[in-house]
Amino acid sequence: MTTPPALLIAGHGTRDDAGAEAFRDFVRELGARHPELPVAGGFIELSPPPLGEAVTELVEQGVRRFAAVPLMLVSAGHAKGDIPAALAREKERHPGISYTYGRPLGPHPALLNVLERRLDEALGSSDRSPGDRSEVTVLLVGRGSTDPDANAEVHKAARLLWEGRGYAGVETAFVSLAAPDVPSGLDRCVRLGARRIVVLPYFLFTGILPDRVRHQTEGWAAAHPDVEVLSADVIGPEPELLDLVWERYEEAVKGDLRMNCDSCVYRIALPGFEDKVGMPQQPHFHPDDDDHHHGHGHGHHHGAHSHAH
Repeated sequence: MTTPPALLIAGHGTRDDAGAEAFRDFVRELGARHPELPVAGGFIELSPPPLGEAVTELVEQGVRRFAAVPLMLVSAGHAKGDIPAALAREKERHPGISYTYGRPLGPHPALLNVLERRLDEALGSSDRSPGDRSEVTVLLVGRGSTDPDANAEVHKAARLLWEGRGYAGVETAFVSLAAPDVPSGLDRCVRLGARRIVVLPYFLFTGILPDRVRHQTEGWAAAHPDVEVLSADVIGPEPELLDLVWERYEEAVKGDLRMNCDSCVYRIALPGFEDKVGMPQQPHFHPDDDDHHHGHGHGHHHGAHSHAH
């Protein structure tokens, strides 16, 4: 049997020692879970070890093939440009190595479930009872990027978190480089009628930016004593995150980088849509199409699927 490719985890990097250590711990935990293959991890910037050092560590263990998985929630400049560039440089430095490159992590249903847990924890720790979700507005705060596509991914995560979970709404803000910032996001929630707001950082581990989200939230809350504002924790090194990185590794190894099936209601049981999983797909004529005058609305489409319920 051929040896499976090694796993290289590529991280963002942070000036926060605890955040960098959380990443290194996570890489060690993955290695312990998968003793059958070498696992190494490194950062693009700001903290040790650099990605190049992690590749060297693998090569010194005799690794010739590896799969690189970006430990990042969204595909911004790092995942799209910096990591591929760094990997290309390593290929020049270590002739004979080959690698495949995996997808960023989010917005995956497993991570949305962790986010939901973080919201429940924040609501459970408040002075009031957790209460009715329909009175809770969530402000999901992403890192923020100059890449509109990356910012749009955070909006997608917000929408998927809202679907089927019963919150009043899930709004989006960013901690840097993109509007709205956290105070503006909170203002927006209030204009939409929010009375209880949970600020939810869309970050994997602790660090300078999640700390900034919390400080800005506390500052805004102090100036708005009439609004209840709670802060939720980051995702953290949960079992779901370990499983998801492994899923991304296997995808990259098989070259199975399909269309986005992570959040497809026909493949994944999303809250409130569980009955759609595995439903046979039928050709569908949209009632608004010009040459389509049967007047059946959507009845035909759903009728065709009735046997699946």
